Amino acid sequence: MDAHVEFDYLFKLLLIGDSGVGKSTFILSFTSHTFHDLSPTIGVDFKVKYVTLGGKKLKLAIWDTAGQERFRTLTSSYYRGAQGIIMVYDVTRRETFTNLSDIWAKEIDLHSTNQDCIKMLVGNKVDKESERVVSKKEGIEFAREYGCLFTECSAKTRVNVERCFEELVMKILETPSLLSEGSSSLKKNIFKQKPQQSDASTSGCCSW
Repeated sequence: MDAHVEFDYLFKLLLIGDSGVGKSTFILSFTSHTFHDLSPTIGVDFKVKYVTLGGKKLKLAIWDTAGQERFRTLTSSYYRGAQGIIMVYDVTRRETFTNLSDIWAKEIDLHSTNQDCIKMLVGNKVDKESERVVSKKEGIEFAREYGCLFTECSAKTRVNVERCFEELVMKILETPSLLSEGSSSLKKNIFKQKPQQSDASTSGCCSW
């Protein structure tokens, strides 16, 4: 059935951040309206969600990357072609916030292929307000410094989860270069991203 669903644009969204901040749960909360405590993602996983926003039918391919360092080299190629990148931290764990500037923002600079890519900062687990160690003000300031959208949410209670994706996608829809990339007339199969093979093996075969 999936192959026959009509849509105007295909957008690739990527979630990054430390292991355990709730990226997989956040995606699941948006795509299936359920909450589960999930085991850590191995490598990369993705979910697809169809939404209608701004009068357009959209297919969202939401990529969930592993936060553990040993997987980070595997995920660099998955930044390619992403129109939106969501950086997630846990408001109850300070190091997940400081790692955004120490690690994840640098990863974006290194691997993102589109300078117009929309970035969003998400502080997750606001349902644990009594355990909060990162203030909303700090999140706002970080987002301002890095030119990100910002929201706080709870993947568990679903507070602000849909709003986060809607804000991000609406911003992509307002960005002409990203819109042309996501146009269904230019559909690239982003589900089969393999490194491009070099032509070196075939070129020059007849030069002598």
